[in-house]
Amino acid sequence: MKPVEETPTKPVDYAALSAGYGALLGAILLGAREQPEQLGREEIPALGLATFALSKLIAKEKVESWVREPFVEETPQGGRPKGSRMRYAVGELLTCSRCVGAWSSLGLVALRVARLVEAKVITAVLATSALNDFLQTGFTWACEQSNRASTAAGE
Repeated sequence: MKPVEETPTKPVDYAALSAGYGALLGAILLGAREQPEQLGREEIPALGLATFALSKLIAKEKVESWVREPFVEETPQGGRPKGSRMRYAVGELLTCSRCVGAWSSLGLVALRVARLVEAKVITAVLATSALNDFLQTGFTWACEQSNRASTAAGE
């Protein structure tokens, strides 16, 4: 990531994003005080997996390119922020799966605080999607290793 001085942004653009995040976090905290069923430690792994799946979907997958389009120029090498100031800053955020992950986590926890049943369903769908991602990657890696070993044994 480039330093602020090397981008068409100003520190205030990032401050606005941080303030928005902080304000939403504060609202979630206030809402959580009113909930009879508190967020439990045992929910964190599923929420973490769900956050991984959602952030990868938003930041990397073709199917969500429409979300990134106003802020990101898609290239064969990946997304590149476009525009200036806040538009560019949002583009940077949307091309970073870790950054989108922080906002995705905020949204998923907010949903959990506001709508428990719906949050459990969405978290389960996204968490199982993340597990599928890991298993598919592991399977692909194992197949590649097996093919390399077979090729090396045949030479």
